[in-house]
Amino acid sequence: MDLSDKYDRRTRLMRIGQGLAALLLLNACLSFSTWWPTPFVVLDARVAPEFIGLWALILCLVAWRGSIGPAGLRWITGGYALLVLGRYADVTVPALFGRPINAYWDLPQIPRFLWVSAQEWPWWLTTLVVLGAAGLVVFLYGLLHWGVGVLAARVAPAAKDRPWAWGISLAAVALAAANYAGVQSTWPYVSKPVVPVAVRQAQVLWGAWSPTRQAGILPPSSPVDDAMAAPPGMALAALAGADVVLMPLESLGAITYDDSQISAMLQPARQRFEQDLRAGGFLVVSGFLKSPTFAGGSDLTHLSLLSGIDLSDPMRHDVLLTTQRHTLVTLFKSQGYQTFGVYPGVFWPWPERAFYRFDQYVDGPALNYQGPAMGFWKIPDQFSVAQLEVLFPRNTKAKPRFTFFPTITSHLPFSPVPPFQPDWQRLLGPNPYEDADLQRVLAERPNWTQMRPDYVRMMAYTYQWLGAFLRDHSGRETFYILVGDHQPAASVTGEGASWDVPVYFVSRQDRVLQRLTMLGYQPGMHPQRKSLGGVHDLTDHVLQAFSAQGPGVRNTRVAAALP
Repeated sequence: MDLSDKYDRRTRLMRIGQGLAALLLLNACLSFSTWWPTPFVVLDARVAPEFIGLWALILCLVAWRGSIGPAGLRWITGGYALLVLGRYADVTVPALFGRPINAYWDLPQIPRFLWVSAQEWPWWLTTLVVLGAAGLVVFLYGLLHWGVGVLAARVAPAAKDRPWAWGISLAAVALAAANYAGVQSTWPYVSKPVVPVAVRQAQVLWGAWSPTRQAGILPPSSPVDDAMAAPPGMALAALAGADVVLMPLESLGAITYDDSQISAMLQPARQRFEQDLRAGGFLVVSGFLKSPTFAGGSDLTHLSLLSGIDLSDPMRHDVLLTTQRHTLVTLFKSQGYQTFGVYPGVFWPWPERAFYRFDQYVDGPALNYQGPAMGFWKIPDQFSVAQLEVLFPRNTKAKPRFTFFPTITSHLPFSPVPPFQPDWQRLLGPNPYEDADLQRVLAERPNWTQMRPDYVRMMAYTYQWLGAFLRDHSGRETFYILVGDHQPAASVTGEGASWDVPVYFVSRQDRVLQRLTMLGYQPGMHPQRKSLGGVHDLTDHVLQAFSAQGPGVRNTRVAAALP
């Protein structure tokens, strides 16, 4: 073999190596996942569907026109760079903030965050960060431009004349199309697509900025709007100034009744709960409603309850957050109530809270929990309800209150289960539990393959702390609405489970509870197993019960849900 042959062979190998490197690089830039709980990423071995689209585009352009000019390469690289940044936001925001990205709320926070952060830094550090961020973007663009250029100049020209290359490319396009169509069998091989996320965010922004589009997504009015239009003092007259606590109970689903084994295991806890209610002088009526979500997405239930709007379509939820529509928060505020939003599971900035307009917003850090962290969600619910009473005492001078309080401890993975502490005062200190109880709990590890036992123990704990709280803190007149936010994961319920959740109305106001029985709810904690509508209908039900007139002529939604 002469020197020219060796040179040619080395050149071919280098070109093949460059081509493979470009292919791997461009795919890796769209198939990474997050390194939780950091802002860093880890590579994913799956193929990115948009990378397949990039390759198909370049191959077709080269086969059609012979080459791609500099301007075309810049446009393709710029578009791909935007997809890479979108991918980073899509995987990082949920990991750090516990929710999907929302362009309407998140984009304005970027300059605000940078400005606030810059005020605390010396000028040289601010300059260094800005230059570093700009340099990183330029480096990313240069890296992608190199990869796109290699595909356009070397890989695609070599592939366009080979039938087998077209066959593989067509098969890859079909795989990506199946992934876009939601074929689950592709998920182990194809990463989550980015374009649908971008399209969805564009739709949210369109809905926010276009009144016509918004009107097509949201109903023209809600039960809350109707109550706001009532004469002054009429909408909540039956409460007679009583406090109201609306408490979505994390993962409390109808499976706790529907599954005979789980129901039997929870029966002692429910009996104790009823005993605690009687000891506190409370009555209870209950029923079932259909949640807008299953196993997750609690925000859909939360805002359905507050707005009275069916948010089973997540797009409605996202668009609603961009409006100034009325909710129970604004209704109670208009009637002289002080409104509280208590979110013990939130430890990050939450710009969407501006929509809710709570008078007092209390997140995890504001509760100042001094005890040991209890699993993923840190603060046990029993502490949260007790600490709220200390931070904002409900004495005779305090205004009537509306409190929205989504619990968090019973969130998946349902372990560890905190000990119940009967001494409420000790619960508020740095050593809330006995050493033996604490060591036992801290030794628990989530059982990801068999969650049922932990789920049952967690639900029993929920009934226990909740019943004890109602019994021991029953001074000021309060109407409690306790409703499951959604069913637990299918690993607990099994396949084909309903989306129903139980709801309990707990009060000493027998007249208001009687009104709820007129709408189909039943005394006690074991109602007939039928759905009385969607979770959003609960808003209409309680507003009818709270109004001066009472249920009277029920609207069509309620009537349709009853026999």
